[in-house]
Amino acid sequence: MISERDVLHIAELADIGIIREELDEFTGQFNDILDYFDILDQVEAGAGAETGLYNVFRDDEVVPSLPPDEILGNAGETEDGFFRAPRVM
Repeated sequence: MISERDVLHIAELADIGIIREELDEFTGQFNDILDYFDILDQVEAGAGAETGLYNVFRDDEVVPSLPPDEILGNAGETEDGFFRAPRVM
């Protein structure tokens, strides 16, 4: 069982700001999640119905694609045949 103190500690470690009004809700949600894990821990490995599903591999088929001019036609900016995006840094 997770206490409010534990929730505050986890929030501090995760650098998440939790206000006092949210503390009860988050504590309940944490405990609900742990209850779900307890249920999953009780399931035996290999238990469950066989579905008869299996992977089906198929040969790759080469199909024509759109021409580059048509693909880049709606791009805001292009450069040397590629999409140009804003710098991240």
